[in-house]
Amino acid sequence: MRSRTLTLTAAAGAALLATAVLPANASGASTREGSVSAADLLAKVTSCSQISNGKYKTDDETSASVPVCGKNGAVFWKADMDIDCDGQRTAKCSEDTDPWYQDDTAFHQSDGKPLRADALPYVVVPSSSSLWNYGSAGIKGGGVVAVIYQNKVEYAVVGDTGPTKIIGEASYATAKALGIDPDPENGGTDSGVTYILFKNSQVSPIESHSAAVDLGDRLAQTFIRNN
Repeated sequence: MRSRTLTLTAAAGAALLATAVLPANASGASTREGSVSAADLLAKVTSCSQISNGKYKTDDETSASVPVCGKNGAVFWKADMDIDCDGQRTAKCSEDTDPWYQDDTAFHQSDGKPLRADALPYVVVPSSSSLWNYGSAGIKGGGVVAVIYQNKVEYAVVGDTGPTKIIGEASYATAKALGIDPDPENGGTDSGVTYILFKNSQVSPIESHSAAVDLGDRLAQTFIRNN
């Protein structure tokens, strides 16, 4: 729910380089959640049938280069990952740790509270605009997303919305699970992240990561069969 700029990348260049050379298992995360491998999913998204009315930027000052692509039963994009720490205030996510912090998320837990970015893997989608309307594409709050990075698959939910012209952001917990530096100010990665969002899916309750993994695994198997 915020707009980042390249000042983040400039200030954090050394940190990002250090992150890039970390061992693949530095976070202790497994190579995948569920039964579908990263390689099998990536094999289905090698080409893009663009469904967005133009392309997105990955940061305020970059050129627009990222299209939203359509597949049977899903949409996808390949971008960077900025860290979203919005929602419930915690030791890891607050005004003290994140200069862009906001105390709310677009979608809420079953108890009405904002999501908790440091505990729940979720993805940020661009707010609807003439460029692309996620709702019209069958994407909704709580929808399942397979996030892929360096041979790891992490299932997340659609949890927040961001700027209308920028794409590539996920929660602290998503980044940590994938071995990406989750620091909201200096973390993230500049490229190499694939986001596959399954149409007309919804995890209930949205805050249940185990439910997201169970549903995501079934949808990923269907996605592999149908594409």
